[in-house]
Amino acid sequence: MASLHDWKPAFQERLKPWADRLDANGFTPNQVTLVAVGLAALEGFLLLVWPGTWFPLLLLPFVLFVRLALNAIDGMIARERGLATPLGKVLNEIGDVIADGFLYLPLMAIPGAPAVLIALVVLFGIAAELAGVLGEVLGDGRRYEGPFGKSERALAFGLIALVLALGAAAGWWLDLVLLAMVVAQLRTLWNRAAAAIGRPTTFS
Repeated sequence: MASLHDWKPAFQERLKPWADRLDANGFTPNQVTLVAVGLAALEGFLLLVWPGTWFPLLLLPFVLFVRLALNAIDGMIARERGLATPLGKVLNEIGDVIADGFLYLPLMAIPGAPAVLIALVVLFGIAAELAGVLGEVLGDGRRYEGPFGKSERALAFGLIALVLALGAAAGWWLDLVLLAMVVAQLRTLWNRAAAAIGRPTTFS
């Protein structure tokens, strides 16, 4: 099933000058990964300390974009400079799920927000990433099936934060959006798990 991950090569091409610049200044892939996690932690702190206020919410879409860019750049530097290591792979995968937690779980503190649904999106997102990694463990390569991978989660949560920052109150609309996200995340988990074990799925 198609996902925003299919656009990654074009995205990486636009980021190549930035990757070259960071590499020229001595940044290693692992350092770029850790910067992305640190940025997520800082944004999560702002969201948690000032829940529902406009500034951290308005900042979230920007932070999500930069985080995705850094996630792409660390891999580019690693591949193009021959710096890929087992430690880097571990940091990349663990850093992704930790950053998700930092960026999305603090939204549970927003007055009126459906905390359970937010937690479920994050939980099933972690499970979907684990299923993707298991595809590699089982010898079929890292699985990126959609429809709701890391990029889609970032886009959805970024739009939610933008709407809230512009003055909308958390209410029934947010419940419906998050419920749809839970369903999409479960579908993604199913697709990746089925692909990892080499079985067809009726969902794709």
